[in-house]
Amino acid sequence: MRILVTGAAGFIGSHLCERLLADGNDVIGVDALLKPRIAAYNLRLLTTHPRFRLIEGNLMDLPLHELLEGVDTVFHLAGMPGVRTSWGSDFHRYSVYNIEATQRLLEAVAAVPLKRFIYASTSSIYGEQLGAVTEDRTPAPLSPYGVTKLTGEYLCRVYEHNHDVPVIILRFFTVYGPRQRPDMAFHRFIRSFIDDCPITIHGDGLQTRDFTYIGDGVEAIAAAAYAPGIIGETMNIGGRQRASVREAVAILEELFGRKAKIEWRPRAQGEPRHTWADISKAERFLGYRPRTSLHEGLRMQMLDMLASMQEMKGKI
Repeated sequence: MRILVTGAAGFIGSHLCERLLADGNDVIGVDALLKPRIAAYNLRLLTTHPRFRLIEGNLMDLPLHELLEGVDTVFHLAGMPGVRTSWGSDFHRYSVYNIEATQRLLEAVAAVPLKRFIYASTSSIYGEQLGAVTEDRTPAPLSPYGVTKLTGEYLCRVYEHNHDVPVIILRFFTVYGPRQRPDMAFHRFIRSFIDDCPITIHGDGLQTRDFTYIGDGVEAIAAAAYAPGIIGETMNIGGRQRASVREAVAILEELFGRKAKIEWRPRAQGEPRHTWADISKAERFLGYRPRTSLHEGLRMQMLDMLASMQEMKGKI
């Protein structure tokens, strides 16, 4: 199978490409490589692989019809992430990369005999909800970022309805682990421990998240390329263990063997108090079984960050 992955040099994208190659697929990775050092680290196991081809470029400019020639499945992971930076003047970047680029890609795939178009969405489309959230819960995003990702979902449905694009939507819940983006909480927390600096916590630290370890989540994401009977479905990809920010920090304190220095800040705008994924659809359709505990996942992320910092230091 020939698979195209947008956002291939990113956190989730690089793990997904490795998993798809391990399954014997040919993979075309597309990425703008906006952060070259991070991209090089994420891609280090991919660039020498004989069945991986990297295309550097922006989805707004690339000749998409040429790239899609012979492609069976597209995973669309590229986009502008982050809730807190989606406010104000930066919103235009979210509009371009999460909405316009998605529409341009959908126009291109509508013209080819694609088997599957898998769109990476987010729990941010749900907003503030009570209890375990099923996929049929009414979306109510709290941030401009969430609005743009929900708009991407609606665009997928429009092209599915009018052009028979074989859409599958996956909604990710707080993915963490090795190669996590530097702006995400666990990366910042671990880096603060390493540098012996204060950890910044917004709010009271009692907010909870459905944390999804990358090694678990990528199994479900990759399975969407093969599982039967899932065209048209929307599925939550959540984790094994919900926890509060304070509980996560306590685990890091145990792993590092010292207490955290904490700097408390006001609650961040646009973020829900709690997230909780009902993953029964992913269990049923994708055979999804998250296994990694938060303690083990944080330990693996800590070890990867220490190794990556050492590797990058050696290249300076």
